[in-house]
Amino acid sequence: MHAASTAVLISEVGPRDGLQSIKTIMPTANKKLWIDALYQAGIREIEVASFVPAKMLPQMADAAEIVRHAKTLEGLTVLALVPNLKGAEAAIQAGVDKITIPVSASAAHSLANVRKTREEMIEEVKRIVEYRNSQAPLVKIEVGISTAFGCTLQGLVPEDEVIWIAEQVIAAGVDEAGLSDTTGYANPSQVKRLFSLLRGAIGEKAGAAHLHNTRGLGLANCLAAYEEGVTSFDSSMGGLGGCPYAPGASGNVVTEDLVFMFEAMGVNTGIQLENLFKAREPLRLGLPDEVIYGMVPEAGLPKGFVVDHKEGM
Repeated sequence: MHAASTAVLISEVGPRDGLQSIKTIMPTANKKLWIDALYQAGIREIEVASFVPAKMLPQMADAAEIVRHAKTLEGLTVLALVPNLKGAEAAIQAGVDKITIPVSASAAHSLANVRKTREEMIEEVKRIVEYRNSQAPLVKIEVGISTAFGCTLQGLVPEDEVIWIAEQVIAAGVDEAGLSDTTGYANPSQVKRLFSLLRGAIGEKAGAAHLHNTRGLGLANCLAAYEEGVTSFDSSMGGLGGCPYAPGASGNVVTEDLVFMFEAMGVNTGIQLENLFKAREPLRLGLPDEVIYGMVPEAGLPKGFVVDHKEGM
């Protein structure tokens, strides 16, 4: 058990992970309004796009324009997902502050997701790092180790293989490596154990927890990661990116519920809940036919709820 931090970073992934998981394409103007509203609520890291061919993901065809808009928001870390060097070049040229690269712990998922073996992906990571070092040394690179807790294609993913990948990508020169529960298989004790192993292997370069609520354990798993010393969490406004109640759906952790949990515990997120709830409106306007989830926005804040960051934990 680590001494738990009194502050955490919530990285909003809805504009990327959320939007690319649904068929509807949110208009560019609505994306900008939504990102502005998230920023106004106090969110300071947003994964705004992924740089992939538009024919594969038409939802992300405006990635460069969205990055340029997000860069006008002072103090915002603008993050984009890239699956390969070509995507990294486009993201860096668009002006991102940080890129995230998905590397699968599952051999089967790696081939299905990026059509590369895990070893080939590690080589791709090296090429991206070399490009960053020569062209944009201030851009941060993180690897999200996907299917770290289990895989719908191959089932069990050995923990030593997850840690091996983390060690390989850190050796390749990335700034941090985090763990992603891509399939919603994780449970709290597994989350604690794997993040403990990760920290033991790569120390302070252990990165974010990207956990899903597919089987209802999203918040419990986030709390377990927090208690293990994790201070950065990915989540999606309204749980966008898959229905939390459908088997096999991606089911991102709901940003509003995650922020409420931490703030209620006295852990500072820097995010104002009332303004965060208001940011659901531009999301609804941009995606009028999508179901938006969230327990706390529906129930409201408890009577007399006051944010108190003095206690810590």
